[in-house]
Amino acid sequence: VHSKFGLTRKAQTQRILRALDNPCVNVLSHPTGRLIGEREPYDVDMEQVMRKAQSCGAMLELNAHPERMDLTDSHCHMARDMGVRISLGTDAHSTSDLAFMRFGVGQARRGWLEASHVANTLPLAKLRKAFRREA
Repeated sequence: VHSKFGLTRKAQTQRILRALDNPCVNVLSHPTGRLIGEREPYDVDMEQVMRKAQSCGAMLELNAHPERMDLTDSHCHMARDMGVRISLGTDAHSTSDLAFMRFGVGQARRGWLEASHVANTLPLAKLRKAFRREA
């Protein structure tokens, strides 16, 4: 979601659920759209989004950029409990931004995620399989 931040909770949730219906969507990035100190998260029913992601085999991104830290630790914990796999990303716009991964690992740990919950830890063959969704 990079636009229409002011939609109602119901409309924003439905918009994201429709996106997750697309079999080309493997990872929902910036799941709440927050920018710490700049923009509040958009109003979305994360439980409903996670149920949809789990049912269709999509992952949620834990964005490790220090200005995002999106998902929160409580969202990570919810995803773990619901069986939604997490993809750790840095939102890197330069190679130096790759160092943000440590912040994502910390956030994942606060959310009680283990290696089995994080797509980045999968061997290549299993990672490729995780990115295949049926149309």
